[in-house]
Amino acid sequence: MELTPMMQQYLETKKQHPDEILFFRLGDFYEMFFEDAKLVSRELGLTLTSRSSNKDKAPMCGVPYHAAESYITKLVNKGYKVAIAEQIGDPKAKGLTKREVVKIITPGTVLSESSLHDAQNNYIALIFEEGEAVALAAADVSTGECFYGTYEGKDAQQMLFDELYRLMMPEMIIVGELSFRKELAEFMELRMPQCSLTLRVKDAVDVKGRLAQHFDKGSWPKREFVQEATAILIDYLHETVKTDLSHINRLFYLDASENLVLDTYTLRNLEIVRNLRDGGKKDTLLDVLDFTKTAMGSRLLRKWLEYPLLSVEKIERRLDGVAEITGDFSLREDIQSHCREIFDFERLLTRIEVGTANARDLVALKLSLRVLPFLKARLAASVSSLLCEVQSGIGVFEDIVALLERAIVEEPGISLREGGIIKNGYNEELDEYRVISHDSKKLLQEMEEREKESTGIKTLKIGYNKVFGYYIEVRHSGTALVPDRYIRKQTLANAERYITEELKEFETKILGAQEKIVQIEYRLFTEIRESIKMELGRIQETAQWIARLDVLASLAEAAGRYGYVRPKLTNNGEIFIRDGRHPLVERILKNDLFVPNDAAINHRDCEIMLITGPNMAGKSTYMRQVALLTLMAQIGSFVPAKEAEVSPVDRIFTRIGASDDLVSGQSTFMVEMNEVAQILKYATKNSLVILDEIGRGTSTFDGMSIARAVVEYIRNRVHAKTLFATHYHELTDMEDEFIKNYCIAVKERGTKVVFLRRIIQGSADKSYGIHVARLAGLPQNVTQRAQEILDDIETCTDEDGGIGAIKPPKLAAKDMVQELPAVMGSLFSASLSDAILALDVMAMTPLEALNELYRLQQQAREEEGKR
Repeated sequence: MELTPMMQQYLETKKQHPDEILFFRLGDFYEMFFEDAKLVSRELGLTLTSRSSNKDKAPMCGVPYHAAESYITKLVNKGYKVAIAEQIGDPKAKGLTKREVVKIITPGTVLSESSLHDAQNNYIALIFEEGEAVALAAADVSTGECFYGTYEGKDAQQMLFDELYRLMMPEMIIVGELSFRKELAEFMELRMPQCSLTLRVKDAVDVKGRLAQHFDKGSWPKREFVQEATAILIDYLHETVKTDLSHINRLFYLDASENLVLDTYTLRNLEIVRNLRDGGKKDTLLDVLDFTKTAMGSRLLRKWLEYPLLSVEKIERRLDGVAEITGDFSLREDIQSHCREIFDFERLLTRIEVGTANARDLVALKLSLRVLPFLKARLAASVSSLLCEVQSGIGVFEDIVALLERAIVEEPGISLREGGIIKNGYNEELDEYRVISHDSKKLLQEMEEREKESTGIKTLKIGYNKVFGYYIEVRHSGTALVPDRYIRKQTLANAERYITEELKEFETKILGAQEKIVQIEYRLFTEIRESIKMELGRIQETAQWIARLDVLASLAEAAGRYGYVRPKLTNNGEIFIRDGRHPLVERILKNDLFVPNDAAINHRDCEIMLITGPNMAGKSTYMRQVALLTLMAQIGSFVPAKEAEVSPVDRIFTRIGASDDLVSGQSTFMVEMNEVAQILKYATKNSLVILDEIGRGTSTFDGMSIARAVVEYIRNRVHAKTLFATHYHELTDMEDEFIKNYCIAVKERGTKVVFLRRIIQGSADKSYGIHVARLAGLPQNVTQRAQEILDDIETCTDEDGGIGAIKPPKLAAKDMVQELPAVMGSLFSASLSDAILALDVMAMTPLEALNELYRLQQQAREEEGKR
């Protein structure tokens, strides 16, 4: 196909960017051609036209360049990448205008305000596997944050997936081949369906050079393959954003040993930062605690909730800060009112660094920096160590504020190419051109009067035409008085026209004044922007301290508003809560009063709370409540209770609710068993385990057996602090020095039942399922029939020793030597009676019968926990 030069240029550029949609600048439009045009017209609903490419017509669609950002945002949000090819050469010059890709916008590198959420980081992550170890490198280009982690051993995959779920990034890069590619794809499909995948081959990268360009050597990863992973990520960012990215100057290691570990299931089940309904913030713990006034603070609060602390000393430092702000209402009001005036420092600085900041961004920076001296002075009397650190860490940038105050108008336009952004009086040359532009007639009149006076020619006048430009006209009668500095330009019938150097200079200025004004303003703006970049590191550090202060004030506001108390931190392995309340549920209740409850779990006399009672009575709420209060204490927050003592836990595990994993073909029961297996595999003595209705996804006997085996395994092998809710009342006979029975208090009046929602010591013998069915609105004849069936079953079991008489065998501690897979395997095998009934005895030979009898005996031994 014969192509025009422009189309050849387009195809050559597209060949270099096959994976991106190419926005090709043609005058006032970005145009797309061929397959890109078809895709964009379909995704954005644009009209598909065509353009001549000599003999053929090329499919084409386009968008105006001044409105392109909204279209690009829509494409990036759909997971596409966009390459922007701008006109580099002079469009007025003869021949083909030179064009070049100036940036590539991807879901993980987007910087436009419309594409970013203030309260969330926009991470891009890279996974690199070498041998049996996996490196994770991640960054947020919009804030300059960069970090890495390493995962190896049998738990590597699960730990990596948990971290990915916390990051919830819109773009992931995979370098080379992964041994767990199939599992990663299934995880992303289920938990991160919006994440865009970028595949990258393992190219040669100047690892040391890239790391040295951005980070202090002391922060580099120790292992070379992790260094390489980090360098590849930074290299990718340079290729796409196409600037030096000097704001990415902080690199830190994700050290799981310093934080309470929250796996994917727990983050979901407890609805800490995302609700189960739609993945949003509403009705989450983050929603309850978030009274932050800055975008940086909101993002940091999310991180604190996802990475609670383990160190009592570090937690106490946060609690001291929260306590000081909580106890001083005036201080809290002042902090929050000042923080309210601070814009998103981190992302403002990034836009300044990459050259996309406009004049409004600089005004926002000025307003933010102007608040800092007042905030710093207000914290001068702080007592707690963390607030003292915040006070000293906040910088004061009076020189930058003064510069911006002098230079930038209060309400500038968005575009830098239209002028009107620099104040009068900032630059003499600019002021002169503005005077020329606005007062040209007055200046010409003044020049004319000066010339008349200096030459004595009273008929002299200054005029203008499009052919000769500005001129001085003198009648023939006055030519004798014309001075030598006048240069003859044109002779008319009754007059002569002249020019002077002054008039030529004036003409140049006045004809190009507006264009010159825009040029000077843009030059001055870039100079100002460059001077601010010199202070980038100091302002970034201040932004981090402001974020910490904002979070402390937010937690103090929640404490003051909702009546939270300061928890006491210990190292004795105990969790004690008096009159605790669920932080989410108590906020949602409008007309009902939340019933508080106590909790006391320790390794002395109550390691496992075995909780029985009816549906809808509050068992799940109570268990979640204990987990959430523990987590709140470990981020340094006050808690909703009258009193609380918390010994930090290393992990919180939850198995709550029913859900299907249809992507990988797993049933509700299989999902439940997977989660239980994870808990029994990773829980330690210092963990907090929440188990709700284990075994309900299978038959009664199987479920009851699994539930009992799980409790025994935790009791004898794990020793984690555990809250175990169940409908299997038969399990209450397990109570001993470590297992204690608790139940939900119920008040019965005839056929009416009232759930008191109070946890008391003891056991329940009813589930009140039929009563709940009535509350749910089942037809009366259905519930009446259900009651009749229940009465018949209870009569039969009492008389015949049926369900109520069955006691699953206990396993002695000395016999608990088998590994978990063996225990769980026996639970899933067919029952002994089913195996016997399935035999066709009459068709067996004596030897076959003997072999089968031996096999059944072995099966019986295994099910009894014997060898």
